[in-house]
Amino acid sequence: MSTWGSTPRRTPPSGPSRPGASGPALPTRSAGPRTRPCRPAAFTTHTRGGRKMSLFTVTVPARHCAVVYRHGRLDRVLESGRHPRGWATRRLLVDLRDHLLPLSPQEVPTADGITVKVSAVVRWAVADAVVFVERAADPVGQVYLAAQVGIREVLGGLAVEDLVRRGASLPVAELTAATDAVARTVGIAVAEVVVKDVILPAELRAAATELATARQRGQAVLEQARAETAALRSMANGAALLDAHPALAQLRLVQAAPMGSTVVLHVGDASTST
Repeated sequence: MSTWGSTPRRTPPSGPSRPGASGPALPTRSAGPRTRPCRPAAFTTHTRGGRKMSLFTVTVPARHCAVVYRHGRLDRVLESGRHPRGWATRRLLVDLRDHLLPLSPQEVPTADGITVKVSAVVRWAVADAVVFVERAADPVGQVYLAAQVGIREVLGGLAVEDLVRRGASLPVAELTAATDAVARTVGIAVAEVVVKDVILPAELRAAATELATARQRGQAVLEQARAETAALRSMANGAALLDAHPALAQLRLVQAAPMGSTVVLHVGDASTST
């Protein structure tokens, strides 16, 4: 009995020896090729990255799909899971998860003729895998271009002051709708376009800094003037009170005298020294 992978032992055939040869008869070898038992084809496997994979199935990861082409034509779309591997087919794996597409700062002319730089981020996902694969060679690049054009058209109608002050209330819904309309043609759905930064020119930043500094200085001077006015009003009220009551002035003088001082009080014609 032989095991898998071992070569069966050959037994020498019995028969007459060569004519004229002395000694025992030599064994003869068969001319056929060596044969080894092999695994059935249904159990044949190969490894990729340390994992065993079947030659007859294909696994699509979660939140992905595979667009299958047979002889150059669309055959079907495979969802997540394990599927039979077809012959003469080509599979393109498509990621269906959300993606972030950052937009580099671009110059946007505002309504008042000043150019600012605006940076944004686009959150998108594949909506139609077949259109995403077949319609455009670079579908993400088309979304990038659509977002740039939308920023210029939507935000370009605002003044610099409105663009800087509005912040989170910028018309991002209109910007998202304009970008999504173009993205749908290449199989992409745009969830939102978020404006990150609005960068002013250096001259405007310096002017804004000076304006804020002057405003703070003016408020400081105003507060100082208010404090001085309140102090003068309090002093005027005190002077009027002392004029109305001279005895209070003398009492205040006694209270203000330091320790060891000599105070002379005049009461009528007599004088008292302490």
